[in-house]
Amino acid sequence: MFAMIFFSALLRFFKKQYVFCIASLCAVISCIFVPPGIAYFEYIDRDTLSLLFALMASVQGFESCGVFSRLGARLVTLVSTTQNLSAVLTALCFATSMFITNDVALLTFIPFSLMLFKQQQNIPRWILRYTIVLQTIAANTGSMLTPVGNPQNIFLFSKLNVSVLNFICQIAPYCALSAVLLFLAFIPIPKIPLKKTALRSSQGKINSRAFVYAALFAACLLCVAGFIPKLAAAPIIAAALLFTDRSIFFRIDWWLLLTFCAFFVFSGNIAAIPEVSTFLKRSVSGNEFYAAVISSQIISNVPSALLLYPFVSDARALLIGVNAGGLGTIVASLASLISFKLYAKSEGEAAKYIAVFSAANIVTLAFMWIFYLLFH
Repeated sequence: MFAMIFFSALLRFFKKQYVFCIASLCAVISCIFVPPGIAYFEYIDRDTLSLLFALMASVQGFESCGVFSRLGARLVTLVSTTQNLSAVLTALCFATSMFITNDVALLTFIPFSLMLFKQQQNIPRWILRYTIVLQTIAANTGSMLTPVGNPQNIFLFSKLNVSVLNFICQIAPYCALSAVLLFLAFIPIPKIPLKKTALRSSQGKINSRAFVYAALFAACLLCVAGFIPKLAAAPIIAAALLFTDRSIFFRIDWWLLLTFCAFFVFSGNIAAIPEVSTFLKRSVSGNEFYAAVISSQIISNVPSALLLYPFVSDARALLIGVNAGGLGTIVASLASLISFKLYAKSEGEAAKYIAVFSAANIVTLAFMWIFYLLFH
């Protein structure tokens, strides 16, 4: 009986944190070939972990104050049809993901969207499903624009040694392409009138601590811009949270930080094995975009960025590849799994959602691929 309970709990944990489990397993196996030593500490990119922790903490603080939900509620009161509502909700994910990461944007606005659509009795279910898919694409592609938009950008920005403006310029054409495709995607949505009273009732209240978190987020941006050492980001935010709201520590995705650590160990050990390192450099160098896109479809784009970076010769191609690679399969971006789980839990129809998601993502990825071939 105990064994069955333990196995069941282990299986649930694996389903919830499968990327962490795979990363840990890879790290442990790699330790067989490269015995643990002092070099392991050099594998860990402390600047990336510090900045990632700081951003997650400050954004979680914002979310706990109701800032994003109130922003969304105010904006949707301006719309009058289903097409407008879908466009605003998608634009919210696209714009906010640039600063609060794609994961947080979806965790904030997908439940908000589900609530709003449920208040509208006359809207066909396919419009909700289609809107959630568009929001997911918007979060994954809008977040690619800035160094703080998603975990892979935080990592690569710390490695590229470029200015924020230069980083944005490198990825901006692909972000703009996505915006155009999303705009065209609204055309099939019919203009069904909405009940305005239901939209107004969804507004929340902003906690006064929002000003504190605004200051903390500003400190994070200063770290990104290089005015404050990146390694100082975590201590600054942690100290502030001890005096403001310690509950934020429990909302941080610690498993993501541990996943980064596991992949740092794995990639560091792989690079330390001459035969494997040489093979990967020959295979990946010059094919960074394709390697990133293809590997992202299997292990998702964040692990792909961590694993491929030591073996690339063109980091810009890797940056574009792991961001474009977040499109495609349901596992290509961990943020996509968030949308899927929230929708499936609320509405069911998992198979229909995956069908629409796959079609829309494959089309968007195809345009990204063609754009890269034409203009890279």
